[in-house]
Amino acid sequence: MSDISGLHFPEGLKYTKTHEWAKIEGDRAMVGITAYATHHLTDIVYLEPPVVGERAEQNMELKPEGAVESVKASTPIYSPLSGEILEVNEELVDAPEKLNEDPYTNWIYKIRVEDASEIEGLMDLEPYRKHCESEEH
Repeated sequence: MSDISGLHFPEGLKYTKTHEWAKIEGDRAMVGITAYATHHLTDIVYLEPPVVGERAEQNMELKPEGAVESVKASTPIYSPLSGEILEVNEELVDAPEKLNEDPYTNWIYKIRVEDASEIEGLMDLEPYRKHCESEEH
């Protein structure tokens, strides 16, 4: 069991049970992985972002691309929202360890939000923090 009390969870983001975050800006969202995810993955060594132009479905694994690998594990990236992948953060592809340094300024991809009602299914800060605590027990 690990202690999550030292992990930072910013206000104003939406969170998923699979530990992605989304910063909603109109009909677009920046997406990344949370500090909880990077804490459990430890040293991230590889990022395979989704493909620009492909369509993602809410809560679905981004396939065949969309994975984060660390010295401990490989984990898929899930999409918090449905829509078209607009952009990937190429800087992270070359330096995935930046996710360990600050997972919230280092977004992985941007998506066009197709259905704004899906945002309601995402968690705010406090429910997400409780979700992380429940996974620790």
